[in-house]
Formats: sequence, structure tokens, C-alpha cells
Amino acid sequence: MIRLAVFLIVLLGVGPALAQSSHSLELLTEANNPTIIPRYLLQDPNGRSITNEDFRGRFQLISFGYTYCPDVCPTTLVEMAEILKQLGDDAARLQPIFISVDPERDTGKILKTYTEFFDPRILGLTASPALVRRVADNFKIRYSKVREPGSDPDRYAVDHSAGMILLGPDGAFIKKFAFAMPVAEISLQIRNFIKNP
Repeated sequence: MIRLAVFLIVLLGVGPALAQSSHSLELLTEANNPTIIPRYLLQDPNGRSITNEDFRGRFQLISFGYTYCPDVCPTTLVEMAEILKQLGDDAARLQPIFISVDPERDTGKILKTYTEFFDPRILGLTASPALVRRVADNFKIRYSKVREPGSDPDRYAVDHSAGMILLGPDGAFIKKFAFAMPVAEISLQIRNFIKNP
């Protein structure tokens, strides 16, 4: 499997640049180690502890990111809101979740304002850096701070895995949707899972 991934990188002619991007790392990680442990213990914007068990009986659509994200995260949340819209009444069986990988800056209040801008049904979750790291590891999500040389310590970006993860009503991992996958296709697949659990 590793040889196949390396071969594809060489074949596509994108070499080191692709190998170092978070998106390619995500693709290689998923291909070589698809085991996702769908467990988390985080806090909602009101400081209440939330676990994956709180949504038993409902599907969960989870994305990871941060509120200062300039492009990938807002795009993902626009798509998440559109998925809810396309699902119509079936959206009541789906809990959309946005997990912040920047707990130092993403307070509960900031997360709530951010997610509600896209759709009030999207729940923002975060926790201590250690707990967020554990959850990200469980979901095979990679992230790291990126600072410009000489910049203020509070000014940084967070390079992170993109996409959305679907959990079933039993809490089990079902599928990972790649970033930029057409929303209509994601909605159709989720609807099929909801209709045929």
C-alpha cells in the first residue's frame, strides 16, 4: 500500500510539494491506516462536557478546524449548512459538529458566534489542548501551528486535515468525505445512510 501511494505521487509528478501538504498527508494516512476511533470528550460553548455518547441515535457529521481559518473552514461550514438544507426533514437525524483545533484562541463565545453564522444547528466544540490533541489523534486528524519568522506569538495559522467525517447512530465511523467533494453527492450519500441505517 505504501509503494502504491509513493508510485501515485511520482506518477502525478507532484513530488515533495504534495508529500508535505496537509491534504496529501491526510490522503496517505487514510489510505494506509483507515482506523478511526470515534470517541471524544469536549466542551460546548457553554462549558458543558459533551461526548460522542450524547448523540446516540443520531448521525454525526464532524469537521475539524479553527475560527481564524481563512479558507478551508468557512468553505467546509458553508457546505455543512448546505447539506443540512438539502437534507430537509432528514437533517433532524444529523448532528453537525465543528471541533476547534485552536483552543487557545477559540473560546466558547467565539465558537458559538462563528458556527451560528453558518447555521445555528452546527455545534462548536473544543477543550484543553491535551484533550483536543487526543480527539484529533482518535479521528486521525493532523494539525500544527505555523508561524511566520519574527511574528507575534499570538499570530499564527493552523495547518490541519480537511474534510468531514460521518458517524452512525450507534456512534461507529461510517465514512470520510474529502474536502471539495460536491455537496450534492455528500447529501445524497448521507440521505441514503439515514434511510438505510
